[in-house]
Amino acid sequence: MTTTPLRLAVDTGPLYGHRTGVAVAVDGMLHALGRRDDIALAPYLTSFRSRPQAGHRRLPLPGVIASHVWSRFDHPYADRWLGEVDLVHGTNYVAPPSRRATVISVYDCWFLAHPDLATPVVRRAGSVLRRAVARGAWIHTSSDATSQAARTLLETDRVVTVHLGPPPAWAPGGDPRQPPLAAAFAGRPFVVAVATEERRKALPLLVQAFGLFAAGDPDCHLVLAGAPGNETAAITAAIESLDPTSRARVHRLGPIDDDTKHWLLRHAAALAYPSLDEGFGFPILESQSVGTPVVASRAGAIPEIAGSAAVLVDEPDPEAFAAGIRRVLSGGVERLGLIEAGYRNVGRFSWDATAAGLVELYRRAQEERP
Repeated sequence: MTTTPLRLAVDTGPLYGHRTGVAVAVDGMLHALGRRDDIALAPYLTSFRSRPQAGHRRLPLPGVIASHVWSRFDHPYADRWLGEVDLVHGTNYVAPPSRRATVISVYDCWFLAHPDLATPVVRRAGSVLRRAVARGAWIHTSSDATSQAARTLLETDRVVTVHLGPPPAWAPGGDPRQPPLAAAFAGRPFVVAVATEERRKALPLLVQAFGLFAAGDPDCHLVLAGAPGNETAAITAAIESLDPTSRARVHRLGPIDDDTKHWLLRHAAALAYPSLDEGFGFPILESQSVGTPVVASRAGAIPEIAGSAAVLVDEPDPEAFAAGIRRVLSGGVERLGLIEAGYRNVGRFSWDATAAGLVELYRRAQEERP
């Protein structure tokens, strides 16, 4: 017996522009859902800056205008633009007003808990999200830690955890070639952080921790890779406060492409992940998948995703993080154990399982729609 596929309007906006963790999540969800015969995808986006891919429908309301309007009103409804669909999945914190059942993916709740640290655009997204919840939208999170925070901050029980899958595997053919920018530290042990320079990522703390660690290890380098953000000036100040010898061993790469990221994670002595909150954490799994140990803060979803395959630092403190780096770089049995545990941990995650969990959530959202 065949069943009619569920017609799903799904936001593909994160796939356009700079590739972020959310883009990796959306790409993984779309490919996994697209392999199922019980789902018919109807992709849409609101951005007027990007040329829609084949089969992607652009809503006629520009994104900036939509955020202003939908943060204050529950109209205009988007149903006439979305076409004949059964359900709407907003994959990036927001969804347009609709009379259809709605699911919204929320990856972390930092901006909801700290609106004073968010930009006006992000604060408006929070307002759009809250209005959708008030209309009966369901929230999909990628970790139990985020689910717990979302229930409190959004004041709803319509929250379901569906873990994401693993990050993209290495391309066939082996190790990407060394990027030219790595010449300054290649061949030497280095600790890498892959993160946007925003407050939540706590990169100034990592720079301070490196300063403490570097005093006892004159050969180690620190590599920071990520786009500028609201913490860029603080990171610059933290680097400038280091002694000249340590400062010369800090390399700030800015935004990087996937090949450069893959090379860095494969060749690093450790991944440093001092984030103050995370909803999932793809760099953790990317590092574990290539045998690179992880030093991370015990915050948000990090313990849930990293499992027992990371050194977790309990306090957001430079000395504590420096001690964690020393543990990982000292080698020995613990390091080998972390590498082996990392390989096993990545195996817990599957995009097919993600798609199955989402479809179950879609059906529930339809059945219990107000």
